[in-house]
Amino acid sequence: MKSASRFEKVAARMWNLLNEGKPFTPIFTIGVFLSYLILTQGSLSGVGFGFLMTLPLLVLYWKFDFPLFLRNYLWLPLIVWLFIEGTDTRLLPLFAYGAGLYFFFTVFFWGTIYYHLRIGTNWLNFTRFWKLVLKNSDSTSGNAQEQLPKVGLLLAYWQTASIEQTLDWSYLWFPLGLFLFAWVLHHYLFDWKPKLPTESTVDAPIPTSQKVYVLIVDGMRKDRYMAANTPFLERLRQEGTEYTNMETVYPARTVVCFSSMFTGARPEEHGIHSNMVWNTTGVKTDTVFDRLRDVGKTGKILGIAHLVDAFGAKDVHTVTAVMHNDVADRNIVDRAKQIVQQEDPDLLAIQLIGTDQTGHSRGTLYSEYVQKIEEADALLAEFCEELDRLGKLDDATLIVMADHGQADGIGGHGHLDEGERFVPFWMYGKHVHAGLKVDTHRHILSLGPTITKLLGADIPHDSRGVLLTEAFKEESS
Repeated sequence: MKSASRFEKVAARMWNLLNEGKPFTPIFTIGVFLSYLILTQGSLSGVGFGFLMTLPLLVLYWKFDFPLFLRNYLWLPLIVWLFIEGTDTRLLPLFAYGAGLYFFFTVFFWGTIYYHLRIGTNWLNFTRFWKLVLKNSDSTSGNAQEQLPKVGLLLAYWQTASIEQTLDWSYLWFPLGLFLFAWVLHHYLFDWKPKLPTESTVDAPIPTSQKVYVLIVDGMRKDRYMAANTPFLERLRQEGTEYTNMETVYPARTVVCFSSMFTGARPEEHGIHSNMVWNTTGVKTDTVFDRLRDVGKTGKILGIAHLVDAFGAKDVHTVTAVMHNDVADRNIVDRAKQIVQQEDPDLLAIQLIGTDQTGHSRGTLYSEYVQKIEEADALLAEFCEELDRLGKLDDATLIVMADHGQADGIGGHGHLDEGERFVPFWMYGKHVHAGLKVDTHRHILSLGPTITKLLGADIPHDSRGVLLTEAFKEESS
């Protein structure tokens, strides 16, 4: 299986500008407004003044997410502004044009053309995707209930300011009022963000393993896992130690989650807050891989191109995400076997992407999503059979988990809808208790420090995750 090319890595970063909700809003609004003026041969007089007046609102919508049910409040500012300024008939065709472009972009360009070219969904994917966009609750551009009122207000505000070209008090008090409105909502109603540990990880003895393999089924929902037929993973769950209350981080985006998993640090400490990594240095904290190098051991992640931005090419083997989704996980597992045979790392984390991509393109509440979980189970069984044949499982610890779940709609993740928040997590190995269920609340930050202790290394310096000591037998050495 080929690695992600340099072009793919750049393209992935560029795509995130349209996929992530924060940059999409200003990019889309500017594109709609200017293209509408060009198509209608409208006057460009006052456009610059209107943009300057609109800029505070663009900044405000960058700062505040309006996650989950808070998005319902986004219609109020639009209604207030239209009531204050009066309904101008010139706004209606602009609104219709913007809404039309939005649904063309999300339903046809993204949900049909993009997914067909990238992962092989059929040309009729739009027949389901439009429903998923309307239900979506995550932080991507495919959240119609969030993006439409935001873009609607920005377009109305920009056009009104461009026509009037007068600086009056409404352009001062309206942004201030909207800022106060947003602050109150987020301060008093945004209460589901995980309360991550704030104290440094407390060291404790854990029996060491020669190898650790982390089997990550990206985007696997707990409830949909339970609906799937997964004999291999289920055996590991029943014969190992399961953490039944394992929570992901906010925002629940893949690179954010992996950064917390392999540093033990909170997002505000490792500095990764979305799938877009603006700097070239990646995580600001030290990592599991740094600590393993200190004791002469090696660790690798086999995953998507985005992860290079967080951890660097030295610690990440990339896989191309441009392939038919039916063969993606198969190719990843084949590549993982090669890495074991050629490099034999002490730590290998494998990211299977088929389940996540199916959720994004076809939804999580359909049979295709469960089928991808079942396929992941069979492939991971095959991978572990290869490890056993090579003698790598004699003194190894297996960790099975998801980085995040997925919400309804387009299977999005970010705002921590109920399908995203708590993830499957269990461990298996000769040092691990069999049949133990730990109900204590833990976070995926615990993965990093637990891995380093298992491999005889020091805990990452900025780790806040709680060591998962309950899982291990005290008499082991």
